Amino acid sequence: MADLLSLMTTDIKYGRKRSFIAPIIPACHLLVPRRFRMVSAYGLSLHSFASAGVIMTFYDRKDAAAVFILRLGLVWFMFLWAVHKIITPQQYQNLAKNIDGIEMSFAQIYAVGGVQIALCVLAALGVFRVFSYGGLAAMHFFTITRQWERYLDPFALNDRGFPINRNPVIALAAMAAFVALLLLIHRDHFSIGGWLRRHASARWWY
Repeated sequence: MADLLSLMTTDIKYGRKRSFIAPIIPACHLLVPRRFRMVSAYGLSLHSFASAGVIMTFYDRKDAAAVFILRLGLVWFMFLWAVHKIITPQQYQNLAKNIDGIEMSFAQIYAVGGVQIALCVLAALGVFRVFSYGGLAAMHFFTITRQWERYLDPFALNDRGFPINRNPVIALAAMAAFVALLLLIHRDHFSIGGWLRRHASARWWY
């Protein structure tokens, strides 16, 4: 505190101008754990302080909340399709036969659904984020590649005037959201991986 008062008195005496935050920085130095103290010309760099993971700014929390909502929305979207593979395997067996031209047993469909559910749980918690987010994104991308022709005619109607290509367009929007989620992993603070990254240094699997 004496250092803070001395700094402010000296500035007033000699008419020096500093930013509003500059006089507060030395005082903050006393509140920071020793291993996070990064001394600069003014005693402590708040930028380094935040980067070390000790604090998050209002905008950090705002970005983190947005990514958290995006992540949970995508996880719920994929979780519904995964659970339906367990509940109604016959439907996906028919889709695999009619669209992909392959025969799948119920056991294979259960296995795919189980993998997707496991990835959804990991993504919801924010664990192994590159693997879990990327895995869900890759699976969704595979679904998109199975029906390219439907994207070329998004306003098609059947004989009763019902739009028949609306769901594929929704799938494209979900794919764009997955790309955004992967690009924003560094702002994904409200997750287990984000917490580990701030407190245990960066690792790609966090």
